[in-house]
Amino acid sequence: MTALPDHRPAPGPSRHDLLTIGQLAERSGLAASALRYYESLGLIHATRTTGGQRRYTRTTLRRVAFVRAAQRVGLSLDEARVALDRLPEHRVPTGAEWDSVATSWQSRIDEQIAELERLKAKLTGCIGCGCLSLSRCALYNAADRAGATGPGARYLLTRDPASGPEPGSPEAH
Repeated sequence: MTALPDHRPAPGPSRHDLLTIGQLAERSGLAASALRYYESLGLIHATRTTGGQRRYTRTTLRRVAFVRAAQRVGLSLDEARVALDRLPEHRVPTGAEWDSVATSWQSRIDEQIAELERLKAKLTGCIGCGCLSLSRCALYNAADRAGATGPGARYLLTRDPASGPEPGSPEAH
């Protein structure tokens, strides 16, 4: 940082504390296009040089790591942005600030775990029947009733296979 005449540091980051988009990409392990996308979503912020080039503070590395951690536990980018909005942008968050955000994620992570357990049970049940065919499966998809509800893995995307979705139900669309 640059010092003021009385040897106090000048406010704000110096040009040596700023990262180019290439440096941020290299340090974070993300492509520059992903960083520009994150910026367009408001997840990270850049200042601009007089020539219009992006410059990021070093604290942006923490924000990018935070977003990647959020995605890893199954949170959407929008959920990550909401959480980041609760944290300071230009300084390292305190332990209490991190704890507050982590606590707010607990119920969402618990929902993800429950959803994965349901998916695991569905896959185990299907593979366990032995036919390995959703179009002919007498256990979960008798008469291929799921095929009439639309494309994709209908039972993996919806509720319990024993109870639906049935053709024409609101859940089928």
